[in-house]
Order: sequence, then C-alpha cells, then structure tokens
Amino acid sequence: MTAPVQSDFVPSEIPPGQVLPPASSGPWPADKVAAASSIAEAPNGVRFAAWGETRVSQPELERLVGAVPRTLAPALVKRCYYFVPLVIVEGDQPVAAPAYTVDLGDRAVCHRNVTLGSTDAVFLSTRLVEDRFGLAFEFFINVAHNFVDAVGVPESFASLTWSQAQAGVRGETSQDAWETRRRALDPVTNAQGTAMPLDERARKNYEESAFSDSLAIYMLSLSLDFDYHDLREREYPLLAAPALAERLRHVATLFPANDSYEFQILYRRKG
Repeated sequence: MTAPVQSDFVPSEIPPGQVLPPASSGPWPADKVAAASSIAEAPNGVRFAAWGETRVSQPELERLVGAVPRTLAPALVKRCYYFVPLVIVEGDQPVAAPAYTVDLGDRAVCHRNVTLGSTDAVFLSTRLVEDRFGLAFEFFINVAHNFVDAVGVPESFASLTWSQAQAGVRGETSQDAWETRRRALDPVTNAQGTAMPLDERARKNYEESAFSDSLAIYMLSLSLDFDYHDLREREYPLLAAPALAERLRHVATLFPANDSYEFQILYRRKG
C-alpha cells in the first residue's frame, strides 16, 4: 500500500432507467429517491444505485462496489447502497440533494441508514469528499459495520487482535478501537481494592471496531493503491504496520479477493 491516491473524479454516467432530477430541484425524501433509482447488482451480489450529480462514473462505481468480497454478500442481502451527491437530515427525515451547493454541503452528513420496507438502505454522500480515497473508505467502513451487525466478528480474528492488545502493540486503526481497547485493558478494582474481571463488553466493542476497521482497510486496498499513513489521525497513534499487516492477511484468508482484484502489502524502503 504505497502508491499515492489519485484525486480526479470524472463526470457521472446516468445508469439506464434512472430518473435524474433537475439540478435546481430541492432535496428529495429518501423513499422518493429509492423509487426513482435503477438498482444494479454487482457480480459479487451487492446491490447499489446512483442518483443525481454524483460526479462518479458508472464504471468507477461498479469497480468500487465490486471490490467487496463475494463471501461477504450473503450478510448484505437486505442492504442496498445509494450513492447520491449529498445526504441531509431534516428533522427525522433523511433527504438527498440532486446536486452540490455550498449551503447544502454545510448541512450534509457522510451517510445515513434508512429502512425502506424490507430493505436496509445506506445513503452515501459522494460530494463531501474530494477524492476516490474518501468515498471508497466511507463505503467500505459502512459495508464492514453492516457485516458485523449481521454476522459478528470471526473468532479467529478476535483472538488475534486481543493477543496483540495484550502484548501492548502500538496504536490502533480508529478512535473507537483505541478507546474501547483502553477501556477493555484498564484494570478495575472494587471499593475494597479487589481486582475485578476485565470489562467484557468493552472487549467485545473493541474487537468489533478493530475488525470493522481491518475489513474496511482490506477492501480499500483491493479497490485502489494508497499509503497506509493516509489513514493517520491526530487523536490516536496509528497501529504499527506489522500488526496491521498481520490483521489484513488474516482477513484476506477469511474473505479472498474476487477475480480481477488483488491484495498485496508493499513496504516502503528507507533511504
């Protein structure tokens, strides 16, 4: 994961059958967007749709969604991912803007989950990010969380991450993983000073966060080349690269890459 991320979006291509609103129209309710959208199913079984001026081409969107390993798809069978320019929450009502404006962009959120009948829809904003990296990671972290909600964390991965945490490996993959790991490992005593059992709920939350992060990073690496340090944030130290590599290789054995996608880790040479 060494190549810099490209940042050039290309104009949208309108999928056949999509009802494209005029750019001047106001935001549409989520259910109206869903009714006007043409839903596609990628070869891996993941359903998705594009609506409005997303600034993402249809081939690019197909390539992005197609990176999700097909072995994940059964857990996502009730899901549909809607890529729209901007997702906005007005009261309790999620709406989608057909095009970007500065005013709407200031009110928009990265994503919103919406229940539409028997479908668990995930609406994702494509115009809040400036490059493929941001949109791809937002999509993959949602897919990862959706998988965990449906299936949980593989026991083998939970054991791996917990052993790394107990060994004091440096850093983590997100703020949630960093905080829940700290809570899970902090010694707890009662009023008499007697040591209490570890916080199993915090440990479960940590394992879920670490797995969701690792699964999302793995899918991101299938979708595009990127530098691991692009994931760095100020609030916590980034997980040591060898520890992340161990997690990603384990995820790759659980969920092999689809045809035409390749997983590899490249270490940057010093000097």
